[in-house]
Order: sequence, then C-alpha cells, then structure tokens
Amino acid sequence: MAPEPRIPEPSRDAPESYLGLDADGAAQLARTRGWRVVRTLPPGAIVTMEYLDGRLNLEVEDDTVTRCWIG
Repeated sequence: MAPEPRIPEPSRDAPESYLGLDADGAAQLARTRGWRVVRTLPPGAIVTMEYLDGRLNLEVEDDTVTRCWIG
C-alpha cells in the first residue's frame, strides 16, 4: 500500500501583518512563512471566488499592500 501524501500545514500567519508593506517584500515574507501561493492584485481587480487553500491575496496600490485575505 502506498504511503499517504503529506499535505503541508496551512500557514497560521495573520494576513493583517502584511498591510503597509511593499509588494515584493510582502510576497517574499509570505512565502517564507508558509504560503504556497501569493497573489498580488491591483485595487478593484476582478477575481474568481474559488477558495484555494494555502493562497494569500495581496491587494497592492502604489507598491504598498492595502488589503489582504486568504483563499
């Protein structure tokens, strides 16, 4: 019998901790903290609403993170 795949633990990081950071620095920090996917978006971007475990969404305006959410 094959071993069960190891699913990584989701990050327990608080999305609010990225507010005010520069976009590149926030994305790098998020990856080091365990987020598998980091998506940067402009304000008002049209995005699909599917939830993706391990994804952090960063809304960025003028190279500064203004909003964050998971999924």
